[in-house]
Amino acid sequence: MNKLSTSQQRATASLQSMFVGDSLAMPVHWYYNPMDILKQFRGGITKLEAAPAHHPSSIMSLHSTKQGGRNRRNTKKPQAEIVGDVILKGKRQYWNQPNQHYHQGMAAGQNTLNAHCARATMRTLAVNGGHYDEDLFLDAYIELMTADPALHPDTYAESYHRGFFANLSAGKPRNKCGAVTHDTASIGGLVTIAPIAISERLRGTPLEAVQTICRKHLQLTHPDDYLAKVCGDYVGLLDALLFRTEENSAQEIIGAWAKRSIGMAMPELLNKVYSDNDVVGRLFSSACYISDSWPSVLYLAYKYAERPEAGLFANANLGGDNVHRGIVLGATLGLACNNIPHELYEELLDKGSIEEEIAKLLN
Repeated sequence: MNKLSTSQQRATASLQSMFVGDSLAMPVHWYYNPMDILKQFRGGITKLEAAPAHHPSSIMSLHSTKQGGRNRRNTKKPQAEIVGDVILKGKRQYWNQPNQHYHQGMAAGQNTLNAHCARATMRTLAVNGGHYDEDLFLDAYIELMTADPALHPDTYAESYHRGFFANLSAGKPRNKCGAVTHDTASIGGLVTIAPIAISERLRGTPLEAVQTICRKHLQLTHPDDYLAKVCGDYVGLLDALLFRTEENSAQEIIGAWAKRSIGMAMPELLNKVYSDNDVVGRLFSSACYISDSWPSVLYLAYKYAERPEAGLFANANLGGDNVHRGIVLGATLGLACNNIPHELYEELLDKGSIEEEIAKLLN
């Protein structure tokens, strides 16, 4: 095997760290009171953990199994069940229980559904010479979501998955099935972006063309103009970190993109706050909405640019939509410092398959 270039090494660290960030946060995903994390896990999350049986703030029972968003009463026409019949086969019974964990039964070191979507995206890129193809992605996405037996271990599917397959089941063309709900503009939409951006840029596709590719890809599942704008900024940040010279500070690059993307002055912010909870959970909601989750990712990436493991632990213990923040943060921190939390990565249950998929994509 040829020695990897610096950019390939950074890309490897980035993609590996995505899956660490996801699995580390999984057991406390959507815990909106950080004290609940400390109560259930003494000292907080300090290692990879299994999903506990009881989730103190779960509202999974309120989410629709027929479409995106929450349950709706008095619908005028009958709707087919999506959860259980089309996707998440055999899992619908877990949706009607109070305090049910979103990732019911998942073991320490396993990855959530959206991380498996990122893996499926990587595989389609690898078989196509590192370049993105919409039809290949849709083939892989639909197979992943509808396979029986399941190709992933998860119990929960975000609103966008349910909306997509409700539209597909209603006969819409598969490239027009992206559904608009109250949470379409969410951080989960960026989970599959880093593999596409990194792979295309390493093959020499111009940055502006890659940003266009990623925005079109996003449109398939997350049709939202502001999220598309953030997607372009995220790709620009990844590119700047991927190809930076050694004399360029990763932290300064992140700070510059935070200013450019949302007018956020990182040095001033760090001087004003006492803890991460002051930013994620107080200044910005820890929920999925991109207006809060994107600034939260930028803040954590800036603060922990040279300490990726500490950054991913901090993200997990902040709760909220920490899984999807963790994937985006992991991709960013891996590029920033060309390093990963090695012990945690080695403990991922699918580490062998993930490593093989990354190698096929990048080498």
